[in-house]
Amino acid sequence: MSLSRRQTVAAALAALPLVPATAGRTAARPRRPRTLHIAGDSTAAQKYADAAPETGWGMALPFFLTPGTRVANHAVNGRSSKSFIDEGRLTALLEGVRPGDDLLVQFGHNDQKTADPARFTEPWTTYREHLRRYVTGARERGARPVLLTSVERRRFDAAGRAVPTHGEYPAAVRELAREEGVALVDVQAASLAEWHRLGPGPSEEYFLWLEPGASPNHPDGVRDNTHFRPRGAIEVARLVTAGLLAAGVLDPRDVRRLDDPVPAAWISWPPPSPRT
Repeated sequence: MSLSRRQTVAAALAALPLVPATAGRTAARPRRPRTLHIAGDSTAAQKYADAAPETGWGMALPFFLTPGTRVANHAVNGRSSKSFIDEGRLTALLEGVRPGDDLLVQFGHNDQKTADPARFTEPWTTYREHLRRYVTGARERGARPVLLTSVERRRFDAAGRAVPTHGEYPAAVRELAREEGVALVDVQAASLAEWHRLGPGPSEEYFLWLEPGASPNHPDGVRDNTHFRPRGAIEVARLVTAGLLAAGVLDPRDVRRLDDPVPAAWISWPPPSPRT
């Protein structure tokens, strides 16, 4: 990773209103093997061979973690904080959570869909109410909840500046983290800074932009400014890892390759799974 990128990420993280991961605890948690569980949407989810080269950042997160910290990626395409709960997915996730684990919660893309009552939540009321259920559920299982703001879409203004697309949802997450004393990783701020650093042209390589014929799964090509190719998923996973480290969720001994290149070829897509 280049010096300019390190500086950009460091500056973004330094400005974040991080809540210490030990808030509300009387002593530091002993170092032990544990699992990072991800509850989220398609930007984080596992992708399969019939979706390649689309890649969720959760697929790349293990590249930045040392052995002893595993990832359980429960994120699913198209889900909001509400629909994930209504479908019973939070209940199923919590059944596998053990004391000392961490629950990373990142929703918002689909919560914004006002025309879909199954997914829509209002940022300062129902969105926060649903996110609070993840926080409570993790704590009841002896796990640590971690709130993540939504990764930014690729959108630029006429001057080539990256612009935010998530309205008040990130602010609602930040405020909830403060109220609940929960560790916060502000992926929205960090990713917006990274897309701005890259600019309109180079950032296409991070998102699912493909020419016709470039992929058998997208024979007519695609211009997707929300979902990632391997390179983008890797860099968002890097931002998430840096944020977890800055928030005290991860110890320096838990992290590897944070400043090193991670080849896109390391990403692999398993055979298609039944759609859920």
